[in-house]
Amino acid sequence: MSSDVSRGRDAFERSEWSSAHEALSSAHRAGTLEVSDLEKLAVAAYLIGNEDEFVQVLEEAHHTHLGGGDPLAACRCAFWLGLHLANRGEIARASGWFGRAGRLIEREEADHVERGYLLIPVGHQQFESGDLDASARTAARAATIGQRFGDADLLALALHLQGRALLRQGRIDEGLALLDEAMISVSTGELLPQVTGLVYCSVIGACREVFAMRRAHEWTAALSDRCERPPDMVAYGGECRVYRAEIMQRRGAWADALAEARRATDLLAGRAGPGPMGLALYQQGEVHRLRGEVAAAEDAYHAASRCGRAPQPGLALLRLAQGEHRAAAAAIRRALAEAPDDLPRARLLPACVEIMLELGELEEAREACEELAAIAGRCAPGVLEVVVDQARAAIELAAGDARAALAGLREACRRWQALGARYEAARAHMLLGKACRELGDEEGARMELSAARAELEELGAAPDLARVEALLERPVRRRVHGLTPRELEVLALVATGRTNRAIAETLFISEKTVARHVANIFGKLGVSTRAAATAFAYEHGLAHPPT
Repeated sequence: MSSDVSRGRDAFERSEWSSAHEALSSAHRAGTLEVSDLEKLAVAAYLIGNEDEFVQVLEEAHHTHLGGGDPLAACRCAFWLGLHLANRGEIARASGWFGRAGRLIEREEADHVERGYLLIPVGHQQFESGDLDASARTAARAATIGQRFGDADLLALALHLQGRALLRQGRIDEGLALLDEAMISVSTGELLPQVTGLVYCSVIGACREVFAMRRAHEWTAALSDRCERPPDMVAYGGECRVYRAEIMQRRGAWADALAEARRATDLLAGRAGPGPMGLALYQQGEVHRLRGEVAAAEDAYHAASRCGRAPQPGLALLRLAQGEHRAAAAAIRRALAEAPDDLPRARLLPACVEIMLELGELEEAREACEELAAIAGRCAPGVLEVVVDQARAAIELAAGDARAALAGLREACRRWQALGARYEAARAHMLLGKACRELGDEEGARMELSAARAELEELGAAPDLARVEALLERPVRRRVHGLTPRELEVLALVATGRTNRAIAETLFISEKTVARHVANIFGKLGVSTRAAATAFAYEHGLAHPPT
C-alpha cells in the first residue's frame, strides 16, 4: 500500500477532507487505489465542493464494482449518484441512475438493505408531488429495512423523510419526534459524512418550516463543535450556516449572525443553486436592517432578490422604518397576494400587522393577526404563539384599550425572555411602556422603556433605540376622551380644514379608514360636526399632531 493511500485513509477518518482528497487523488493518479478508496475519494471531493469530480469518481467506482462482480456495491454507488443528481436538479440523469440501481437489485434473490435505500428516492418523489401519506408509508418501510439490517445511514435518511412528511400533514409532535430520533445518529457520529450533513441541514430546515425554533436552537448548539470541526467542508456547510445565522440573530448575537451569514455566502459562491445563496444574503439584510444600516440592508435585499429569494418582509419593514409608509404597505400586500401557502404567509403576516398599525388600518391588522393565529395552530407551539399574543396586544393598544393590552404584553415579555429572543423581548417592553403611559402610570412606563432601552442599546438596534429615546425624552400626550394616537393625528388634520381624502393622502391610509376615525372621534367627543371637533381641538391644545 502506497504512503499516499495510507495518508489519505487516515485523513479521511479524521474528517480532514482537503488532506484526504489531496492524498487519495495522488494515489489515484498513480493507479494504486482500491475500489473502497475510490469511494472515499469521491466523498472527499464532494465535501470540499468538487461536485463534478464526485460524480466522475463515483461512476468509476460503480463500474469497478460491476467488473469485480459486486452488484450490491455497484447498486449503492448508483443510489448515491442518483440522490446527488436529484438534489442538484438533474432529474433525467438521476432517474437513469436510480433505474440502473433498481435493475441491479432485481437480479438478487435474497433480501438486501439496498432495497431500502431505493425506497428513499420514491418517498422523496411522493413528498414533492404532495402525496404525503404515501411518502410517510414509503419512508416507514425503508426505516424498517434499515433497522432490520442495522444500517444507521438508511434508518436516519428514512426517519427524517418520514418526519418531514408528517410535519407537512400537520402531525407536528409525531414528525418532530422522528426528526429528533434521526438527529441522535448525527450527534453520536454514527453516520457517513454525507448523510450527517444531509440529515442535519434537512432537519434544521424542517424545524424552521414549522417554527420549532427552540428545537432548532437545541440541535444547533448540541452540534456546534461537530459543524466547526471540518473547516474545509463545503457541502451542506453553506445552507447550515444560514440556519445557524438565523438562530444567532434570534438569540441576539447579531455580529455572530452576520459573520455566519457571510461565511455561508463564501461557501455557497459558485457551487450552490440560487435559492441557498438568496437565503444567506437575505439573512445579512435582516441584521443590517435591525442595526439601522440602511444602505447595506438594501444592497443585501436586492442581491437576495437577484438570487431568487423575495426580499420581503425585510424590505417592507425597512421602508416603514424610513417613513415610506405607502411603499411599505404596497410591498407587504403584494407579497401576501403572491404567497398562497401557510408557511410563507406566516413569515409575512407579523410585518403586515406592524405596518398596518403604523398606518392606522386596524381592521386589516386584525385580519392579518387572526390569519396568523390560525396558522400558528397548525405549527409547533412556541414562537408563532408569542408573535400572535403580542400582535393582539399591540392592536388593543392601538385601538385605545391599554388595559386589555397589558396582560398579553407581560406574557409576551416573559415568553420571549424564556426563548432567549432578546430583541423581541425589548420590543414587548417598549409596548408595555406605552400601555402604562396610556393608563397614567408614568413611573411604570419609564421602567419598561428603560428596560427596552438597555437591551436595544446592547444589541445595537439603532432605529428602535431612537424610538425608545424619543418616548423617554418626549412623553406622549395623555389621551383626551379616549382618543387613540392615530385619532389624535386625524383630529389635528381635521382642525386644519382638510377633507377626508386629503387626510388619507397625508397619512397614507385609505379614505374609508379616515371616515371611520372621524366617526370614532365624533362619538368619543360627543360632537356631530367637523366644526365642533375643530373647536374642541383648539380648546384642548390638540390642533397639532402628537409627537
